[in-house]
Amino acid sequence: MVMQGRCAVDTLTEFGFSSASSTLRVGSHVFISTGGDEVYVYNYQDRQLKVVFIFPGPVRDLVLNEDKQTLYVACCNGVYGICLSSLPSRVQSLEASSTVPRVNVSSKQLVIREDGVLALLVINSVLLNLKLTKTSWLLTRYKIAEVSKFSGYETLGSFKVPLISDSDESDERRPVLICVHSADSPSSSSLPRGHVSLEPVFFKLLFGIDASLAKSPVVFCGLPDGRLCFAAHRVPGSQLRVLHSLEQPVVFVGSPTGTRPEPVGSLVALGEQGKFVLVTSKQAGREGGGVRTAFTEVCVPGPVVCACLDSCWLYYSTGSDLLGLDLSLDFTEEAGLQKGAAAFPNVISLNVCKVVALTGHARNAEGQVQLLGLSCRGQLRNISLPVRLQDGGSSHLPSSHVGRSIKDVLSAIGNVSRRASVLKASIKSRNQTLKKLNHVLNISFLLKAGADNGTLPIQCHATTSWITLLQKDSLNLKCILENGSCHILEQGWTLNITTSSLCNSTNEQSSSTHYSFPLQNVQPGEKLEISLPLATAEDSLLPCSVSFSLTFSLLDLLEEEAATALPDDGLVSLPLNTLVVDCLHALRVVGPSKRNVASRLYDVTTTDPFWALLKSRRGEEWNAGKHQHSMTIKVSSQLLRDVLKPSEGRSKEMPSNVCVTLLDWLLCEGHGGVKMQGDKMAINSSVVHARAPNGHTIKLTAKEVDLAEDGALEKESLVIVELQVKSCSLGAVCGMHHAVLQRIQNLLQKVPERPPSTIRIRNLRMREALQCAEKMLQQLRQSRVSCNFGEGMSTSKVTSCLLSVYEALRENENSLLVI
Repeated sequence: MVMQGRCAVDTLTEFGFSSASSTLRVGSHVFISTGGDEVYVYNYQDRQLKVVFIFPGPVRDLVLNEDKQTLYVACCNGVYGICLSSLPSRVQSLEASSTVPRVNVSSKQLVIREDGVLALLVINSVLLNLKLTKTSWLLTRYKIAEVSKFSGYETLGSFKVPLISDSDESDERRPVLICVHSADSPSSSSLPRGHVSLEPVFFKLLFGIDASLAKSPVVFCGLPDGRLCFAAHRVPGSQLRVLHSLEQPVVFVGSPTGTRPEPVGSLVALGEQGKFVLVTSKQAGREGGGVRTAFTEVCVPGPVVCACLDSCWLYYSTGSDLLGLDLSLDFTEEAGLQKGAAAFPNVISLNVCKVVALTGHARNAEGQVQLLGLSCRGQLRNISLPVRLQDGGSSHLPSSHVGRSIKDVLSAIGNVSRRASVLKASIKSRNQTLKKLNHVLNISFLLKAGADNGTLPIQCHATTSWITLLQKDSLNLKCILENGSCHILEQGWTLNITTSSLCNSTNEQSSSTHYSFPLQNVQPGEKLEISLPLATAEDSLLPCSVSFSLTFSLLDLLEEEAATALPDDGLVSLPLNTLVVDCLHALRVVGPSKRNVASRLYDVTTTDPFWALLKSRRGEEWNAGKHQHSMTIKVSSQLLRDVLKPSEGRSKEMPSNVCVTLLDWLLCEGHGGVKMQGDKMAINSSVVHARAPNGHTIKLTAKEVDLAEDGALEKESLVIVELQVKSCSLGAVCGMHHAVLQRIQNLLQKVPERPPSTIRIRNLRMREALQCAEKMLQQLRQSRVSCNFGEGMSTSKVTSCLLSVYEALRENENSLLVI
């Protein structure tokens, strides 16, 4: 291709995205359809959008009757007629309420009720529409009524041509309709747009002597199946006849008006894949042989989206470029091309892209041809072509302008190079963004599928350990993130950890704590360890839940406008698993006998703020040396033997002493995904001494006893394990009791299925006991907060409340038997 100059492109207005079925018509105004249900009316002189007509369905074609100032629009259910003479008054009545008036077209303006109309044409006072039926293409003529009588258009007749194959039935691409006049007919003096004129001799050669003698306009159709058909408009009995076939959908049909070697004119047609046919007349012989019709076919660069004619130049868009073709040249002699050739060398690139609709417009004062084009983004553009194109494209510039032309070319090359570099960088950035977004989607879908089937590929577990920090004992939680997926948790991902107490008080200042840890590069199969403080001995929030989630912010990937439109400010949050840390996880075992207890013993009268309250309530018998609080849980020995398994590191054979097994399971198993860190003392005794999270000593005792089951008809011996928790600290006993109850309840879910007759599991008020233990913990914490902040309940009220809850807990304990 040869570039002959640069076009000046001016964007007039913008409507939104356009489709390949967009329509552009020029009359008193510019009428635009972008493929939807709207028709825009634009005033080119004022450079202003006047009104928008809204139709009940997608617009397929529109045509202007300039004599009657009527716009006809083909829609889904028929053809609508809009009187343009009343447009100024309608616009003025709507301008007060809207910047751009929008008018809904009513059913009263439906002039022809017929489905499937694809193309329209107006010839004098006749409206023609072309539609596709099951067996043929049908061209119907209607007599146009007066403006005040839109309804009741009279049918004058129809033409039809059969389909080539059944596959054409589903092809609803818009056909091309034009009207061809003979140059000696009265109507050829002033032709509207969409009408062309041919010399009488050429007209007679193409359409026959009947149409020539009757001075009848000829309807010329270019069909999506590639056929070029015609029918004489006024000749009685005329039928649609096939003139030629392009063998590809016809996009444009017209007639150039420039000078050619033969003075009889020509007709051109352009196909969707670039097949171009020029229909001319040629002398049959050297001596009086007459003239004949000649068809010259060439192939121009395609595909062809839209096209228009101006004088002897054909302009067409491929979507990526706007090209120009000089039709005044003799294709066969000068270009040396035969029918079916692969390319045409004299096509000129005009460097205008993304045009989906095109029409000729005018010439300015400098003689520049101006085209109107509609881009795929819905921009109406005014395209001013270089003057040199009208000089045949082969004229030479004056020597004084050669240097300026070279500078323009070099400047254009530099601009294109810079734009290409920016575009390349933009494409690379967008590719990286798309890659990261795809990565986020893959991880999201993976976690969603894992949550549905209960196997998360990315999850966390934890271990607890006591450390001394600033001379204070503190419970440390080591969280371990395991990436079991096939994806990398790269920069941009954040691990969020939320700790919250399970027994919150309404007066508690802060019930949950949030931690965020940005991730860098956690490869598949790798682990990431994170440590965080959980509680201190003076202020324990146990039991508590530890929730994990992954978040990814899209703000760094997307542009600001796109990110602000996303929900949650563009933050993608993916929940992981949740762990529970209870008092057993924070227990510090000091030995199997009382002699092994560390010398650091706490005086309960000074360390437990509730001891003074209990002592004042019960008198001298509640002293540190005599009274200890205790809780007891009774579980069937057979149930424990059936369900419990040895802990890691112990013999796989079940120990004979089920009491030792129960204590070992409570203290050494990783319940809820949380384990105690460090060297564990092997539990070889049924009595264990330990320190509770608040520092007070605690004693756990398990023993087997025989129990007669009162509910049976005949008394039978029942062997149970009685687990007793004893401490001088009420808070320690309640926390341990709650943890043991919770673990026993989880243990019941692992009981193997047996026939109903052999099921001997009775869980009496397990839920009530857990609720009572939680209430006791809540009251203890509420009292502690009230004491610390100097507000809340009085001493006597706190003591009364604690004792009532404690008595309810003891009652639930005595009636609770798990068998």
